[in-house]
Amino acid sequence: MVFLQRPVSVCSESCPTGFRQAVIKGKPICCFSCIACAAGEITKSNNSAECSPCPLEYWSNEDHSQCVPKVIEFLSYGETMGALLTAFSLFGAILTLVVLCVFFRFRHTPLVKASNSELSFLLLFSLTLCFLCSLTFIGQPTVVSCMLRHTAFGITFALCMSCILAKTIAVVMAFKATRPTNTLPQCSAVLQRTNVLSCTLLQVLVCVLWLTLAPPFPYTNTAHTTERVILECNVGSPIGFWAVLGYIGLLAVMCLILAFLARKLPDHFNEAKFITFSMLIFCAVWVTFIPAYVSSPGKFTVAVEIFAILASSFGLLFCIFAPKCYILLLRPERNTKKQMMRRN
Repeated sequence: MVFLQRPVSVCSESCPTGFRQAVIKGKPICCFSCIACAAGEITKSNNSAECSPCPLEYWSNEDHSQCVPKVIEFLSYGETMGALLTAFSLFGAILTLVVLCVFFRFRHTPLVKASNSELSFLLLFSLTLCFLCSLTFIGQPTVVSCMLRHTAFGITFALCMSCILAKTIAVVMAFKATRPTNTLPQCSAVLQRTNVLSCTLLQVLVCVLWLTLAPPFPYTNTAHTTERVILECNVGSPIGFWAVLGYIGLLAVMCLILAFLARKLPDHFNEAKFITFSMLIFCAVWVTFIPAYVSSPGKFTVAVEIFAILASSFGLLFCIFAPKCYILLLRPERNTKKQMMRRN
């Protein structure tokens, strides 16, 4: 009998790209099995003995035949989460400017004067900056944006807390000045400006030292996930970052303590009650922010920080200014000097 087909003289078929040869124990070297390359490894030719790992910023394609760039991840304006946070930030800034216009329109009325109009305008201005500073956290991190986002956040919130602290001190001292046995002078406008300026300049000094010694910088994180490259801002000096946050927290706690002590003063329109409630919301937001910030992965870390900025800013805006706007716009009969001087 004549065989027209040549017999196969190899033990195993050749391995295609994306696979490597694995020797089978107890069989000749020409006998092997084909094993698929692991994720992040490739082979570019048939019958490769080993798989080659891709560089850090690359990943293997579906058939493990070549390395392709990893998906770059950062919180952008184009995605849904970034667009929503941007919309809330702009809405908050516009709403704050509307409240500012309302206060300016009624600046000569007893209610606005009783709520310390100069500090109220400065507080509304700082709240507008707080809403807008969250926009610096969105977009691809750069050297400028990384330095700007944390310093702008720290300084604007320090200015905001300084204004609230000065308002609270003014409320307490104004009440104490009405007592016959009191010899302390009232909190003058010059003293209020000095308090706001000194508290804010101290935060500016902390930020300048931070930027000088170990500033934040853009960082390509390839260790957190294997399939994506996360573009984020490294804080540079963790001491500088937590010093900025800690100083804001210190001012907030001081505002909360003073406002809580002054919440039951007998004035009919006692602003300390609204400041107390706003500080409770502010402290609650930032206390829950710390564990969420540490445990959130990738771009969600930035989203958590933006959410904390917006939530605390909205809390301050609504708690402190919503009752006043309600009286100015809907209950003008209560906006009289008699109502402001009336006791509970």
